Amino acid sequence: MLAGDFLEPLAIMTIRIPFRIARCIHAAIAVLVAFTVVTASAQEKWYQWDIDFDEGKRPWKEIQASIPSYPKPENLLPFDAGGASPHQFFIDAQSLTIGEDGVVRYSLVVKSAGGATNVTFEGMRCDMRQQKYYAIGRADGSWARARDPQWRRIEYQEINRHHGVLYEDYLCPEKRPVRSLKDALQTFRYGVPNRY
Repeated sequence: MLAGDFLEPLAIMTIRIPFRIARCIHAAIAVLVAFTVVTASAQEKWYQWDIDFDEGKRPWKEIQASIPSYPKPENLLPFDAGGASPHQFFIDAQSLTIGEDGVVRYSLVVKSAGGATNVTFEGMRCDMRQQKYYAIGRADGSWARARDPQWRRIEYQEINRHHGVLYEDYLCPEKRPVRSLKDALQTFRYGVPNRY
């Protein structure tokens, strides 16, 4: 055997190995390109699906509340806030609104057993079970803006539970704003419908 005989098979092997590797590299690149195209298409579809899915979950933004005119006695609708309170509770029918932000706004009049009258302009967020004071009524029939108005959770209370009653029975049935002003006013005028 000559020395060249040993080198010849090695030369063939060295030529075949790079060719096989080149084929593998070409195949891997083709698979990688195809995977990238499929992944990019899937990512675009997923991104669009995310946008469509989250369309209704935009951050909540409160609209600017307009202070209504001061309540007049002929527009007051009484409601029962439970037997534990000696006070009388009224909603001003003219002030009742359902905002685009989902907040039900109203003027509340509370007449105490001692003869004092408290008037407030408030809002209720049904989805969060929260209440907020916007303005406080003055004795001269004008409004004073509430200082640092904040949303606060409506908690169940044994006494002075009017916010809980307004929430559950009148303004936020099923944790959503009442369907319409007409429905709300009918409930105040004719009583709470049996929902069970």
